[in-house]
Amino acid sequence: MIVFKLFLFYMFYSFLGWIVEVIDLYIVEGKFVNRGFLIGPYCPIYGKSVLLISLLLKRYENNVILLFTMSMIICTIVEYLGSYLLEKFFKTRWWDYSHKKFNINGRVCLENTLLFGIGSVIVMFVINPFINNLINLLPNYLLITISIILFLVYLTDNILSLVIILHFSKSFNNIRMDNTENVTELVKKELFKQNKKLYNRLIKSFPKLKIIKRKKK
Repeated sequence: MIVFKLFLFYMFYSFLGWIVEVIDLYIVEGKFVNRGFLIGPYCPIYGKSVLLISLLLKRYENNVILLFTMSMIICTIVEYLGSYLLEKFFKTRWWDYSHKKFNINGRVCLENTLLFGIGSVIVMFVINPFINNLINLLPNYLLITISIILFLVYLTDNILSLVIILHFSKSFNNIRMDNTENVTELVKKELFKQNKKLYNRLIKSFPKLKIIKRKKK
């Protein structure tokens, strides 16, 4: 049953991460934006980070300083790798912290790293025990049923989103320009022309999105 419990943990924190992102953007821009590149209300990077922290750092629960430090390192690595892999695969920079102080290649920044550490301590001491108790109250058949339904929904979402993003990628692969900013603007205009809800949501979700075009040698 441990696999099903871990999956529910993953889905819960992916959803919680989505809520955090939506609230943060609402405070900044004053409007609701469905964050993330998946269609549904979840940001997988949060689910992955919390799972790693919960599994790897449980032994450090009695040492807040070490827990805080290790959490910052783990979450920052996850965010950096996420940015790097998405850029390599789709030739697109989905978020960019170059405008913030103490950033590394625009992929991660000190501000987020500190927030990751604080959030992880709250997760380990407050949220995890509460969620774990709730999950333990579920009978096995209900635990399995909920997990399977959520998995099927999540898998379908990933497939549909991947198709959308691959179409998105084709939009700028055909543009022959070297200037990143110009390419990005052209792609955005082309996507908005198509007037497709999911494409529009993708653009709104990542206002800092940049198309990476490599210069020909």
